[in-house]
Amino acid sequence: MDITLLAAVAIVVVLLAVGGFFLVRTRRSVAPGKDEAGTEITGKPTAAPPEEDRERDEGTVVTPPSQAPPAAEETVAEPEPAPAPEIETPPPSAGRMVRLRARLARSQSSLGQGLLSLLSSDSLDEDTWEEIEDTLITADIGVTSATQIVENLRTRVKVLGTRGTDEVRGLLREELLAHIGADTDRTVRTEPHGERPAVIMVVGVNGTGKTTTTGKLARVLVGDGRSVVLGAADTFRAAATEQLQTWGGRVGAPVVSKEEGSDPASVAFDTVARGTDEGADTVIIDTAGRLHTKTGLMDELGKVKRVVEKKSQVDEVLLVLDATTGQNGLRQARVFAEVVNITGIALTKLDGTAKGGIIVQVQRELGVPVKLVGLGEGPDDLAPFDPEVFVDALLEG
Repeated sequence: MDITLLAAVAIVVVLLAVGGFFLVRTRRSVAPGKDEAGTEITGKPTAAPPEEDRERDEGTVVTPPSQAPPAAEETVAEPEPAPAPEIETPPPSAGRMVRLRARLARSQSSLGQGLLSLLSSDSLDEDTWEEIEDTLITADIGVTSATQIVENLRTRVKVLGTRGTDEVRGLLREELLAHIGADTDRTVRTEPHGERPAVIMVVGVNGTGKTTTTGKLARVLVGDGRSVVLGAADTFRAAATEQLQTWGGRVGAPVVSKEEGSDPASVAFDTVARGTDEGADTVIIDTAGRLHTKTGLMDELGKVKRVVEKKSQVDEVLLVLDATTGQNGLRQARVFAEVVNITGIALTKLDGTAKGGIIVQVQRELGVPVKLVGLGEGPDDLAPFDPEVFVDALLEG
């Protein structure tokens, strides 16, 4: 082998050795786990990868910030439901009017004392008798009744020849009781009939205290130990339904109602049905009091009564009148009497007026008795009407 060939072989060996050295060094310079292809060897320390890269390399799935689950919402405590109203125990009906006698006497004293003063005067001449008659008429007792009372008093005073205060009070008391009707049956029929409850319809113009009287009557009956179901058939006034629900809630009497504008007859029918199903003693139905036209009122109330009677007999139709309205109240009474068969009067606001004579007049005109009187704003100020207590309060002083 010549020298030239040996030299060439040596050069190749040297080149292969040098190339292998650099190849091994290059492999050692590549970061572990990284793709070797395209990796630039800088000879500088490799910077630590970002946090998300390290987690990805370690097999942890990281949710991108834009897709991160929302932070847990702060739990808001729901308000606690309002406690149910405490059920009240109203006083019984017996003796209610006696307990309210002092209040009635204060409001009526001007009438009674005025009459007694005139009748006890030394000179009962024609002018005095006319003044007595005018006083009675002013008290809304009515012209006819006032004339009859004066004529009877004149005769009896002349015959007896006395004007002592006690004797005059006795004579006046007898005359007033005669015209009010001391022996008239004023029972509100609330007793159930076998398996069906007594049904009471309450009618009257809005503003007379109709819905309030319905609620107070429920209290009277609950106080007497009766079970009551109320019907909010005045569906044209949302306030009437709310008011009745308040009254019923206070004494534990359920109230049947529907949305505003519903058919009143449907509400009345459902009320009687519920009262029957629950074995209630009495059902009281509060009706609408609109007086736009007599025809519309007649159709509405007549329909309610007819529909109710498909389920049960109507035992009472109570007309609520405001004692302060006088002749206007009497005109209203006539309209309602033409629409439905009124069985009794509930006279409200009798505590704030000296016009209690309307009791005589309304009974005379309608031929139905006053059965209930409202003597104040309190929840238990509705009382069964007692003529003797009323007259005695009128003449007290």
